[in-house]
Amino acid sequence: MTSSDAGAAALSRTGRRGFVLHIALALPLLVVQAAGPVWAQQVAIVLIVVLGLVGLRVGPRRFLPPEDRAPWRCIEIGAYLFVVTMAIRVIWPSTNTSPPTMLVLIPDALVLPAYLLIGAAFAGMLKRRRAGEDDPARVDAVLVGLAAALLVWTFVLEPALAGSGMSPLRVVDALFSIFDVVLLVLVAQLLLAGGARQPAMWLLIIASSGMFLGDTYYTLRNAELIDMSTHVLDMISMVMFVAVPAAAMHPSMRTLTEPQHIVVRDLSRRRLALIALVVSVPTAVTSMMPAGGLANDLIRTALSVLLMLAVLARVVRSNNSRARAERASRRRATHDALTDLPNRELLSETVSEWGDRVTGENLEISLLFIDLDRFKHVNDRWGHEVGDELLCAVADRLSAQVRDEDLVCRIGGDEFVIALASPSHLRLAESLADRLLEEFARPFPLSVGDVVVSASIGLAKSHGGAHALELIRDADTAMYKAKGSGRNAVALFDSSLREKVRDRVNLEQALRGAGERGELAVHFQPIIDVASGELDGFEALMRWESPTLGFVSPMEFIPVAEETGMIVEMGEWLLRESARQLVEWSLERGPEARPLHVSVNVAVRQLRDGSLVRVVDEVLRDTGLPPSALWLEITESGVMENIEAALLTLNALHALGVTLCIDDFGTGYSSLSYLQRLPVGIVKIDRSFVMRIGDGTNEPIVRAVLAMTHAMGHRVVAEGVETPEQRDWLRNQGCDMIQGWLYGKADRPANLTHWITPHVTA
Repeated sequence: MTSSDAGAAALSRTGRRGFVLHIALALPLLVVQAAGPVWAQQVAIVLIVVLGLVGLRVGPRRFLPPEDRAPWRCIEIGAYLFVVTMAIRVIWPSTNTSPPTMLVLIPDALVLPAYLLIGAAFAGMLKRRRAGEDDPARVDAVLVGLAAALLVWTFVLEPALAGSGMSPLRVVDALFSIFDVVLLVLVAQLLLAGGARQPAMWLLIIASSGMFLGDTYYTLRNAELIDMSTHVLDMISMVMFVAVPAAAMHPSMRTLTEPQHIVVRDLSRRRLALIALVVSVPTAVTSMMPAGGLANDLIRTALSVLLMLAVLARVVRSNNSRARAERASRRRATHDALTDLPNRELLSETVSEWGDRVTGENLEISLLFIDLDRFKHVNDRWGHEVGDELLCAVADRLSAQVRDEDLVCRIGGDEFVIALASPSHLRLAESLADRLLEEFARPFPLSVGDVVVSASIGLAKSHGGAHALELIRDADTAMYKAKGSGRNAVALFDSSLREKVRDRVNLEQALRGAGERGELAVHFQPIIDVASGELDGFEALMRWESPTLGFVSPMEFIPVAEETGMIVEMGEWLLRESARQLVEWSLERGPEARPLHVSVNVAVRQLRDGSLVRVVDEVLRDTGLPPSALWLEITESGVMENIEAALLTLNALHALGVTLCIDDFGTGYSSLSYLQRLPVGIVKIDRSFVMRIGDGTNEPIVRAVLAMTHAMGHRVVAEGVETPEQRDWLRNQGCDMIQGWLYGKADRPANLTHWITPHVTA
């Protein structure tokens, strides 16, 4: 429990004690005021009033912040007006005689503003509780008010006015009754609107009901239609003076001014019965009353008609509310919550509808599948909030580039689709795709500044007959072709792409479980020390021979393993097998032989995986391989995607004692400033540079790489050495190690036994 929660609990306990004390003092005083001697009754009234004013002052200040106290201030001011009114009637008895005289208007002039203040207080509470717009409580409260108005007119106001006409006294009495009906509507809405129905609300309902009852008796007494002593009216007034302050003293009074979670439910049987009684009883009772004057009949008829209209309004509101709820539910199901764009479901429906009319109207359906390039980098650098901000900005920019009849959808994380239906000769889709690439070249102004993100766009078309999901799939396939072409490009779908996708799916399915089935193998390629010509170690390379697909090139299955995540498990297997084989070879060579190393590639997915350091440590412990004998090769691009996260992993691996290598140096970022930050010991020059040695094209580049990396204390391995001329040139330039077909291709361990014999020279 937090300190704020503990404070709230303590405040609630203190408040309940104050409420109990208030009730414990007020109830005996009510009994004395109702049944005690006259002198004690007057004392009880004074004490009840003082206790009530204290409660109205203390309660809101204890439980509410200043901004929520306004309704209670209105009630407190109204209470003081009532007290002044009582004092006037005690000091000036002529203002409280029965039958009343014109002097009664003096205290009434203070009572009427008090009623207005109480009405304003109830309205303020309702506003703060914020009942839902579709909540039928408003109409139900009006039903209660109209039913009460019909009964009040029939049994109170009409008989009172019939006896003395529209005198000022009767008009004032009528105003009291009208105010009571309004208060009844407000308090009924407080009750029916749902939310928390705590003791404070019920106390206000009791007080409002008492006010309605007291004013009804007061009007009937002034009209000399009933004989009632002022003592009974005083009793009702004191009940009000106890109930309202008690509500202010109870901790639940906070719920009267707090926003409530209103849930609109189906009409319950109890509420249905209440509505039926409210509508039928007043109508039935008043219809049995004898006809009166024209004005009386018109008012009765008008109130009855209003009551029926209110019932009709409730039916209409209920129907409209359900329709709005269905529309809202439908929109939630067919639109993206973040961007409010149509989603995949609405896209499929729309494309299907277009497909029904493309043949007759000679239309062409085009889909542009748009995927943001390297969107993950935005989330990794600035967080998901900025990522969401970018998605909304992209949605706005896409929507601004299309026609009104086109459809812009978000169908996944950073994937958008634009659907068009147009005559095929217009080539609108191609024009739009080119325009979108230009739009993405402009920065997106976000809260973190201008952000540039490119997009890969796949375009698929149909002249009818293609299923919507097939068309979306084809556009998705074309988008991957655009990504494979270097991103920030547009690719048009053709049937050959579908065959490639089918082949890729077959390859992926065959690759799953290949390790468990024993289909994977490790081939080793020798790495030679240039100066001595001796074997320094091997690079371990994964090979796969499928019983159904035959030998599969690493260029084909490694990218699939990377994309699907299978490379993490396969890479761990490669690491264990390589370490085990090197330990076996080292034992075979004996302790006097030159120590060998094994170089194992680490995929980008493995580098991101949090378990890599643990796996390497376990392999070293399980196999007994010295950490210095294990080289881990990482690519420049894999490190640069998120260098800060990569550095944490690389530093942890370096702390284990393994040697880190930068693979294919020169083909990626090739930033020496980044290279200085990485805890690497080996730099491998890519074969694309080595193969041009001899014609003078890449020799200056290789010479510069050798000089700079040696200056930073790194050793250099040249890959792809195939001729003695390349070997000799590299030796003369001070290259440390070389590997390539000059010494042998990667092969199975059984075919490499001639390399394991100590002191083998090239």
